[in-house]
This record gives sequence, structure tokens and C-alpha cells, in this order.
Amino acid sequence: MKRSELTEFAVEDEGFKLKIRRGGNGLPVVSQTSASNHHFVMPAAEQPVASAAPATAGTTAKDEEGIVYIKSPMVGTFYRAASPDSKPFAEEGTKVTETSVVCIIEAMKIMNEIQAEVKGTILEALIENGQPVEYGQRLFKVKQG
Repeated sequence: MKRSELTEFAVEDEGFKLKIRRGGNGLPVVSQTSASNHHFVMPAAEQPVASAAPATAGTTAKDEEGIVYIKSPMVGTFYRAASPDSKPFAEEGTKVTETSVVCIIEAMKIMNEIQAEVKGTILEALIENGQPVEYGQRLFKVKQG
């Protein structure tokens, strides 16, 4: 991942999901879910040190205590709903958990569901539907709790 400057890789097949994301320290962070409850375990020597905050959420200045931002984990096109006729995943006032899908980012013709990775209430969507987003760009403002 380091050699190719790849920051995230995800694959999904029949209920099995594997996501590898480079952490802030450059080491890979692996998460996996499966309908059959198989678990992927990295050898202890290869396990990264857990960071204090999720890669996609972070707090800002003291004047916004309790406020975090869901950030884009990749470059792509931001979509608030699964289709133009569908209801948005998350709107102002929507309560979310760490696993709540809040939007889709299309990258290289692949639709990637983005999870909140934080528990709280959506205060504001910061990106308009169909707009391009950059890695680390703020997508939603969330009040934790």
C-alpha cells in the first residue's frame, strides 16, 4: 500500500466485506465483516496500534466541543441516496451509530457505502449531492452523543 500510495482498499462478495485502510501512522488497519461470522485476525506483530479517534471522524476547536465531522475516506463523487428517487441516507436531525450508512462515494464506477463511524446526530450535510469530494474532506457535521 505504501509503495503505490494506496490509502484504502475494499472488497465485497456475497455478504463478506474486507476493508484495508492505511492508518495515520502508515500501517494498514483491517476491518472485516461476514454473514457467516468468519473473522480475519492479523498476526500480533503486524497489528497496528489503535488510534485514539476513527480515521473518518475528528474533533475541531474548543468552541465546537462535542462536534465531530464525518470525513471522506477516498476521492470520488458524493451521493446522499442510493438512487435519485431514494430518500437520503442521512439528513439534518438523523441519529446515527458507528455502523449507520450516511452516504455513497462513487470511485472508479464502484459505489462505496460510507459509515458514520461515530454515534450522534447529524447537524448538517456539508456537501451537495453529486459533487466531487477529496480524501479527508468533511461530509457531515455531527453532534456526538
